[in-house]
Amino acid sequence: MSVSTPAQERTRRTILDAAVRVLTRDLSASLADVAAEAGVGRTTVHRYFPERNDLIVAIAADTRDKLTAAQARARLHEGPTLDALERLCVEFFDLAGQQMLLALDNPVFTTWSGWEDNPTERELRATIDRGRGAGELDPELDTRWIENLIWSFAYIAWISVNDDTGMSRHLTLQNCLRTLRKALAP
Repeated sequence: MSVSTPAQERTRRTILDAAVRVLTRDLSASLADVAAEAGVGRTTVHRYFPERNDLIVAIAADTRDKLTAAQARARLHEGPTLDALERLCVEFFDLAGQQMLLALDNPVFTTWSGWEDNPTERELRATIDRGRGAGELDPELDTRWIENLIWSFAYIAWISVNDDTGMSRHLTLQNCLRTLRKALAP
């Protein structure tokens, strides 16, 4: 395996980021569409991702890595549970586009696996259970319900920022956190 240069890593990152933007708008977008969005030639995209499926697998792995890193930065094991879940929502906020590609059993991304039963998912559930047990979260709300609510907030935030309403990122995040706190409080 060859070692890539910083310039190659930047180009790969540019292509991945462009692919997320393009595919969230149109799942049937081609590699040529991705190349145009990235500002590179189609042959450059093919050099990094020979087939469309290679790009899909790379986006899925990149998303999993980013979500895992974001969750680690949220420090779910520290402090009151609602504060920890707010930190998680803040960390996940900018990853909403990538999350949307993996959400709702999207058939284009069926190659992605591992989030449902990985350590970070278990840590999120443990945090929710800790909050429910300590009376910090509404004990009548099921753990999976709360978990799905958090993912739903990411979707709502993504839609709010990317639709025609023109809601600012700041207001969207503020609304998300306020709603989270009110919905989960005992």
